[in-house]
Amino acid sequence: MSPECRKEVKRDLKVKEKANAEIKDTLAIERTSFANERTFLAYLRTSLSLIIAGISLHQFFNTAVSMWIAVVLIPLGLAIGAVGYRKFTRKRALIQRKREAYVPAKQMLALLKAEKAGQMSVSP
Repeated sequence: MSPECRKEVKRDLKVKEKANAEIKDTLAIERTSFANERTFLAYLRTSLSLIIAGISLHQFFNTAVSMWIAVVLIPLGLAIGAVGYRKFTRKRALIQRKREAYVPAKQMLALLKAEKAGQMSVSP
């Protein structure tokens, strides 16, 4: 294999590695978003379980003890749901800001070249 061909192959490999890195970054952002949604669903599942348990205990047993357990479980379930929703919305906003701030390497290179060309043409 000639040295020129090797250089060309190495150049092509570097370009493909950069493209693969950008794909990995994009997929990492998506995985983070899905993980946030899964966590929120876990909070909802726990919240609904506590609320349903409180209502069921009171409906089936209808005693003073079951009423007090329901009085504890239902607000606890509502509080857990509210905390989960608040965490979800904050994390979702953070992920969105990171997603908007992400600039792929190709675009960054083009921006840097344009900025450099603009600086070179302005100087007297």
